[in-house]
Amino acid sequence: MDEKSKLLICLGAATAANCIPCFEHYFGKAKSGGLKNEEIQEAVDLASQVKKGAHLAIKNFINSLMGEEKEYDLPCDRRASKSCCG
Repeated sequence: MDEKSKLLICLGAATAANCIPCFEHYFGKAKSGGLKNEEIQEAVDLASQVKKGAHLAIKNFINSLMGEEKEYDLPCDRRASKSCCG
């Protein structure tokens, strides 16, 4: 795997994990490695979309365990017209 791909994956993972120190570390490496802000932002946006889908899924699971009828529409389930990943 090339270095650019590795850095974008690390930035996305840091975003999804809410790890500010990790993001800062890999952001510095990405900038010094020549990645553009637009490339970094795309990785961040994709990670945020995946994280949002996972968050809604756990909320639905908790609600079902508690016997509540409220269900959040998942952006990436079989019924959705698109994936949480874009």
